[in-house]
Amino acid sequence: MLVNAYSKRTFNMAFQFSGSYEEAEDLTQEIFLKLYNSLSKYNFEKNFSAWLLTLTRNHLIDQYRKTKWEKKIRDDFNEYSLVSDTFTSPEEGILKEESKKLIWEGFNHLSSEIRMAVILRDIQGKRYDEIAEIMSLPLGTVKSRVNRGRLQLAKILKEKKEDKNGM
Repeated sequence: MLVNAYSKRTFNMAFQFSGSYEEAEDLTQEIFLKLYNSLSKYNFEKNFSAWLLTLTRNHLIDQYRKTKWEKKIRDDFNEYSLVSDTFTSPEEGILKEESKKLIWEGFNHLSSEIRMAVILRDIQGKRYDEIAEIMSLPLGTVKSRVNRGRLQLAKILKEKKEDKNGM
């Protein structure tokens, strides 16, 4: 029942963090095994969804630290993309695909803590107070990380575009 209710959300978070469909599937399975083994520790007075997201976040960060993921950009972003796939011309389609790649490459350069805050806020649309609960951080720290992440991502994307354009 828990897998049916939360697998899509957990998979999406794993995919956004890893950038790989196959890796996200494996991570999702690992997370649900961890959930099963941790159910005895769950405090029923707390929000289950927030607890699961915290468990997911911690597992993803642990995996990142263990393996030092070198995320590769996949051509297979259509279902999980940050940029809309609707376009009117082939040139517009190519530009949007390049934008997707630049954004995911930019995420590779953010620290795991900042990347997680930005993913939760800007991709998953979580409120700052929800992120603070999920990440077990003060609200001000979450806002700071999201802002810092956005600024770093903008700088990285600007540099990559300048490099690509030969400036």
